[in-house]
Amino acid sequence: MRGQSALTVLSRLPVLVRVLLAFGLGTAGAWAMPPEPQPLALILHHAGVLALLMTVTQKRSGFAIGWAAGFGFHLAGLSWIGEAFLVDANQFGWMRPFAIAGLPAALAVFSGLAASVYVWRARQHVLGNVLLYAGTFGAAEWLRGNILTGFPWNLSVQAWDAFPEVLQAAAWVGPYGVSVVSVLAAASVAALFVAPLRRATWVIPASCLPLVILAALGTRHFMQAPPVMPSVAGVKLRLVQPNIPQKEKWQQELRNAHFDRHMSLSADAAANGVTHIIWPEAATPFLLVESPTALAAIQQIVPTGGALLTGTPRRAAAGPSSMQASGGDRFSNALVVIDDSGTVTDTYDKHHLVPFGEYVPLRDWLPVDRLAPGRGDFARGPGPGVVAIPGAPMAGLLICYEAIFPGEAVGDGARPGWLLNVTNDAWFGSSSGPHQHLSIARLRAIEQGLPLIRVANTGITAVIDPYGRITQSLPIGAIGTIDTDLPQALSVTPLYARIGDALPLFFMGLLLAAPQFFRRKP
Repeated sequence: MRGQSALTVLSRLPVLVRVLLAFGLGTAGAWAMPPEPQPLALILHHAGVLALLMTVTQKRSGFAIGWAAGFGFHLAGLSWIGEAFLVDANQFGWMRPFAIAGLPAALAVFSGLAASVYVWRARQHVLGNVLLYAGTFGAAEWLRGNILTGFPWNLSVQAWDAFPEVLQAAAWVGPYGVSVVSVLAAASVAALFVAPLRRATWVIPASCLPLVILAALGTRHFMQAPPVMPSVAGVKLRLVQPNIPQKEKWQQELRNAHFDRHMSLSADAAANGVTHIIWPEAATPFLLVESPTALAAIQQIVPTGGALLTGTPRRAAAGPSSMQASGGDRFSNALVVIDDSGTVTDTYDKHHLVPFGEYVPLRDWLPVDRLAPGRGDFARGPGPGVVAIPGAPMAGLLICYEAIFPGEAVGDGARPGWLLNVTNDAWFGSSSGPHQHLSIARLRAIEQGLPLIRVANTGITAVIDPYGRITQSLPIGAIGTIDTDLPQALSVTPLYARIGDALPLFFMGLLLAAPQFFRRKP
């Protein structure tokens, strides 16, 4: 009776009060995310939202509760986005409130729709409703990560950031698979609100079983990992973190000083046994490929037989008007490989661009500029791919934002020997954003069974082995370098890298069909 009276009390509250409670639960759910994730917050969030949804019968009320929970979650979890609009506050500061509230409001539509579907399909069976809830909200995360440009940030899987054994399950079912079973386990606690408890509490262990199975598989996988991964013979990397403030990054009078800082941090690389030097995203605030002087200087520091890899803007051929900058030229956010003769041997152009940061959606109707300096939109590259590197295995490239997309780390061609993520999180200062970005990047290593080298302008630069373990790192705000061996890739390609989201989508489909199999009370 205690559980029944709890739901009764909730159901007697005005809908507006229940919506406000959902907002609070969503805000609490953000504590489940890095930099200091608390998995218990995930339980509070989903068990509480499910309990509230059990009290409504109209899809409209369900949407309001789901949207409010999603809005609170994203408002708290993505507040760091506002930092980017303060870099040039005179031009973009007015947009900050719209970004801080607007993006969470838009993302919350996915959880609102999930809640509506739940209310529409729910039946009088506790386990069936828990399964349905997990299916709808798991599908909402997948849709959020794939619809339009996608934004798979702060997925439920990241609540396990401090539990590498659980994260290993992403090698089989990817982040969406781990997320949906995490939501299932968390939501099952809502069974405690249902009476009689004696008949409902068995729902919790039954719902937690998939997560337990995945955790056991992940633990077994993790226990097979050597304490230190063997390294690729003949390759030693220097990761350069220059720590250039974003407000100074593109100042014309400072560009030579910025280039000189990178050069000085790289100058003794060969003498220390380094074979390859890596600079971060947009390390050169000028068109490096078109600067013979800069290329000649780089030639002097590139180790014999090795290469320097660096982010830089790059001029591309003229294209459609929507992608043109002034004068008809297009520019891409690129990475180039420079050998010991000062020759650019390979290039990669970023293909998954940041909305409003690197291009403006609906540019013809929105009278705003992109945040990144320059006019017009950046040109998109052809898609995921690898670059050939003299003296080292081929690398799969992820420039900044591209690291957040599951299954896109490697293209359709040959499997690379490692992943390289160059980034510039200086836009977001010392907020939680860079920590969350690092957490997401770790998942790409686990999914693909590949080491991931992350080189950031101002942190967090890190070496991540194919089990997602961070072996070395430089914090936000530090100027420095990391000299490191390149860990070997796993010899067997993980299942997720071969079949993508097929398994999690199949499981979500089963969960969504649960009401057909559970029509009566438990």
